[in-house]
Amino acid sequence: MIVHDVIAYCSRCQRETEGDTEMSTQPTVILVHGAFADSASWNGVIADLTGRGFPVIAAANPLRGLAADAASVKALVQSVDGPVVLVGHSYGGAVISNAAVDQANVKALVYIAGFLPEQGESALELSNKFPGSTLGDTLQTVAQPDGNTDFYVRQELFRNQFAADVPADQAALMAATQRPVTEAALTEGSGAPAWHTVPAWSLIPTGDKNIPPAAQHFMAQRANATVVEVPDASHAVLVSQPATVATLIATAAA
Repeated sequence: MIVHDVIAYCSRCQRETEGDTEMSTQPTVILVHGAFADSASWNGVIADLTGRGFPVIAAANPLRGLAADAASVKALVQSVDGPVVLVGHSYGGAVISNAAVDQANVKALVYIAGFLPEQGESALELSNKFPGSTLGDTLQTVAQPDGNTDFYVRQELFRNQFAADVPADQAALMAATQRPVTEAALTEGSGAPAWHTVPAWSLIPTGDKNIPPAAQHFMAQRANATVVEVPDASHAVLVSQPATVATLIATAAA
């Protein structure tokens, strides 16, 4: 009996070790939220990715300025052993484009309704490059002591503008907990972006009212990104369709 028990125990340990090894070979996925959101916006995506065996980190994007935000995310990338897939939503796309520069462990960039700026371009400039964004009319400004200005989406307008396909109660929570972005962050020009050398994927929600889908297609095309369209999805597609987002990330990680 003792011998059989030992054999059974060792067999179980081997299976668990093999499972751990399989998980450890998966790249770490670092998720970077954008403006008017926080790390919790990735919760559904995180649940899906961890179920597939991916290690996941949802970064806290400061939303204070593009260069500073990118430096914060770059430090996080440098703390990870092994390959990384960087994923950015909205303004987070501009952040990962800069954070991944000269980071040899970043194997893929995934943009979720995100900005793919060229050197010198700002998020605001790209958003206005094509008609269709209604974001400006929904913003509330809050002056800061340092002379900067914070932007919020007015709570009563948040769901229609940002998350039209998210349940009303969940969208209300998102509106109340949104993190503001500074005017400086949206107007600061990008450095030379990593998508020139790192493979890119772009998920484009066709119902996006923040970043016109035409602008997203323009950016994805010049970056030679693999494009996936999600019909009628809102800017908050990571919340409304987490499985679709996670599937694209897993594809990029393969």
